[in-house]
Amino acid sequence: MNFEFKHLLNEDFHPASKVWVYQSSRLFTMSEALQIEEMINQFAQTWLSHGVPVKGAAHLFFGQFVVLMADETATGVSGCSTDSSMRLIKEIEKTFGVNMFDRLALAFIVKEKSDSYRIQLLPMPQLKHAVEQGFITANTPFFNNVVLTKEELENNWIIPAKDSWLAKKISFPNTVS
Repeated sequence: MNFEFKHLLNEDFHPASKVWVYQSSRLFTMSEALQIEEMINQFAQTWLSHGVPVKGAAHLFFGQFVVLMADETATGVSGCSTDSSMRLIKEIEKTFGVNMFDRLALAFIVKEKSDSYRIQLLPMPQLKHAVEQGFITANTPFFNNVVLTKEELENNWIIPAKDSWLAKKISFPNTVS
């Protein structure tokens, strides 16, 4: 799987554009992904804040992450417009039988035996065991879904676990800073 995504982001959006990342509890099928892309693109095209169009964008990355973006240099995002985006994500949950709000499910990029890579979800309570067993290392790429801006998405979304907030939760063996 190719984990390049930056070239797909809207170049005309300000680096401080707000970003929301929603991680699905499973990979979507191709058919589901096509339906979701249609849903989120339709939402982004009609997203309003107090009746004013939001300069918004929506992406489905790696068949598992819905990323919404709002460039507030054009129009600010209000509570009502944020609520409408939450309704969209809840509709995706209901329609496709997934959980998009589980913040205790951690996503990593792991290497397969065939030297290909895939996304592996790991419940946070299992992190310590995964590290102790060497399944997750300090350098394992981690999806840092707490990014808040386009600039953070570009530079800090997929980062080594040791460079994320996880480093405060667990110590990685033989980590050299």
